[in-house]
Amino acid sequence: GERVFYHGKATTAEVDLSLFFEAGGPREHIYFDPKKTRAGIVTCGGLCPGINNVIIAIVNELVGYGLKTVTGFQYGYAGMVASQGYETVTLTPELVADWNLKGGSMLGSSRGAQNTGEMVDALERLSINMLFTIGGDGTQRGAEEIHEEAKRRGYRLAVVGVPKTIDNDINFISRTFGFETAVSKATEAIHAALVEAQGAPRGVGLVRLMGRHSGYIAAHASLAAGNVDCTLIPESPFNMANLSEYVSSVLARKDHLVIVVAEGAGQDLLNSDSSLHDASGNCKLLNIGTYLGDVLKEHFTAVGNPINLKYIDPSYIIRATPASPADAIFCRRLGQNAVHAAMAGRTGMVVGIWSDHFTHVPLEAAVGNRKVIDTDGSLWGSVLQMTGQPARLV
Repeated sequence: GERVFYHGKATTAEVDLSLFFEAGGPREHIYFDPKKTRAGIVTCGGLCPGINNVIIAIVNELVGYGLKTVTGFQYGYAGMVASQGYETVTLTPELVADWNLKGGSMLGSSRGAQNTGEMVDALERLSINMLFTIGGDGTQRGAEEIHEEAKRRGYRLAVVGVPKTIDNDINFISRTFGFETAVSKATEAIHAALVEAQGAPRGVGLVRLMGRHSGYIAAHASLAAGNVDCTLIPESPFNMANLSEYVSSVLARKDHLVIVVAEGAGQDLLNSDSSLHDASGNCKLLNIGTYLGDVLKEHFTAVGNPINLKYIDPSYIIRATPASPADAIFCRRLGQNAVHAAMAGRTGMVVGIWSDHFTHVPLEAAVGNRKVIDTDGSLWGSVLQMTGQPARLV
């Protein structure tokens, strides 16, 4: 089949052609007989703009192939375990027709591992031969376990993931759904912070955005807003002495300041316990936004130059908002390509995009190392040029 090469740009004629993805899209021959096939959809983890759009696309494409039954599992993997007591939902194009107008997941979501054997038992009882998993790292690790268990049993099951991470940090995938919407909403919050900062003497607007391990939302939203004086991301450490000195210099120059901080930045300053994890296995983060606000206010009060600081955290508003037009289109195409892959018998994979082509990425590759910002690269260089902040604040 067609290939999408990993190296989209090269400085020499010699490119390593051994590194490539299988291209997504419909196949001439399909593996499953649509009249005898049932499909299931599950959504897990945190909410993200576009989940409902992906569900609609999967349902419509499956029905277009001729499937009669599409089952929705409620509240994530918990809905696939009989003892949890959640009813399944029969998904039809009519039922899901307006789900794109709503944020979140109309199937509901949850965090936490469930017994893999019990989940495969449920799929066998319902005669489901295709499972579409919409979720992030933890979800796709669970999908890989379901795939392996079905293979061990000899149960014919296609497991295809649609990666969901608002942080845009999945390896080998250049863009994840919801990211564009998140950047748009985050930009609105930054504009509000500027208004607040300009509205008071020595005004500081502080915005905390999502980004546990990667600062892509903070970086892109800062560039989009164009009026940020300091962007703090997990990839670039800082200390409070250097940050305070920089804040003081900006306030002396123009009497107001806007700071954007990703939620995973500066965790080393908070004495956070890296052994504490949530139900999805994510390290629990302490609130860097409130910490920064408190320390900066205390510092400038102590030196006799108090600041007027306004703190904005739009995270739950961003998570719950419906998808933007660009994300809605992207979600539809992701869902369609997920169905094409499953109908062709592909399994143990997620649908991604690379060099503007839809791709098939093995689950084990997608849930490996996270994608992070290269602090020596052009994206971060653009942020530093725009903000004027020092390349290093540590």
